[in-house]
Amino acid sequence: MTASRSPTLALRARGPLACFTRPELKAERMSYEVPTPSAARGLLEAVLWKPAIRWHVRRIKVLRPIDFIAFRRNEVATKAARPSMATVKHGGEVPRYFADDDRTQRNTVALRDVDYVIEAYLSLTERAGPDDNMTKFVDMFERRVRKGQHFHQPYFGCRELVAEVLPAGDAPPPIDDSRDLGVMLWDVDYSPKGNRAIFFRARLEHGVLEVPEDPVASFAAAAEGGGS
Repeated sequence: MTASRSPTLALRARGPLACFTRPELKAERMSYEVPTPSAARGLLEAVLWKPAIRWHVRRIKVLRPIDFIAFRRNEVATKAARPSMATVKHGGEVPRYFADDDRTQRNTVALRDVDYVIEAYLSLTERAGPDDNMTKFVDMFERRVRKGQHFHQPYFGCRELVAEVLPAGDAPPPIDDSRDLGVMLWDVDYSPKGNRAIFFRARLEHGVLEVPEDPVASFAAAAEGGGS
């Protein structure tokens, strides 16, 4: 397999709770109705990540009805200050942070009893070596999925909302649900000039969210189709 991209690969992920937080509502967490492409990519990278490869999510299939649940969670009100390298290097005093003194309760509107199939493909990055090829990484991914192996615990949006990942072969069909999902986070562009969030116009069709290769084009397509 010497192509620049792999064939489409699939991963099933399910769990009791999920929260794919809308960035405009992150103080009081409110989940999108379906996983964002970046969250789906995070599940794939939990199973297989190497500097030589990059995941491209193509579609997300929703296998269970979309159902929200509201509850309150203990969170901290502020972030702990990170000491400078100079302070650490020269043995200076590092500011102490006590989470118990900064705890607050915040409302969360999450999804419950979730089950998805993520379809994606791999491409090689500029960091791929002469011994790196698609066949190796595809075999590695499929083997790790079968054995339930992962580099870190897969999760649905928040680290405490753990996900079970398994092969997609025995997955049920997607739900028969079509709805406009509005503007959704596609991914974040991490560049030296600063982080930039990228959005796209999302729509669920019979339980399937098609993820565009070009998120900007999704807005033009929605406008041509009469979307608001």
